[in-house]
Amino acid sequence: MMTTIDHRNAWELLVGTILSAQTQDIQVNKITPGLFKAYPNIKGYLGLRPSDLYKFTKHVNIYRNKSKNIIKAARFVHENYNNKVPASLEKLMEIPGVGRKTANVVLSNAFGRNEGIAIDTHCITVANRLMLYKTKDAKKIEQRLMKVVPKSDWRTASLLFIALGRDVCTARTKYCERCVLKDICPSSTVKK
Repeated sequence: MMTTIDHRNAWELLVGTILSAQTQDIQVNKITPGLFKAYPNIKGYLGLRPSDLYKFTKHVNIYRNKSKNIIKAARFVHENYNNKVPASLEKLMEIPGVGRKTANVVLSNAFGRNEGIAIDTHCITVANRLMLYKTKDAKKIEQRLMKVVPKSDWRTASLLFIALGRDVCTARTKYCERCVLKDICPSSTVKK
């Protein structure tokens, strides 16, 4: 199971994942074809101002900040990694605009490496409702899941939690009657 962010290489996945924060992947996939056509590689971003990206990014949340981070990320990867997105968690997290979740998405989907589990707001909601961990702290949830999910399944677990949280167990409303975990979930509203 792969990410739903359309990409052809690690740089495109990095950009798409930065854009996906607080935005649905389907919306990211609508804007990235034009963005990647206009700027097909890292070097294309080096001389840009954030406002140069607004015509592409204005349809995602916090687009000004994301545009700034994409340009900073391009410069950082250009200057420090010779235009190649690094394939380690620590090096990815040095890149402006890249946190642990983005680094885990890029590592697992672009490089096939499971060094952690990508935790987003959907994962936090689902983990709390399943009472795997009672916290909003993504890192604590990731550490807990890494103990109970086999490493070979980390990417799939993240994607399944995200899909469940996006489609069935949403932050606003939970649709327990449609949930595959309704019989074992402690917060299910469906009578067992």
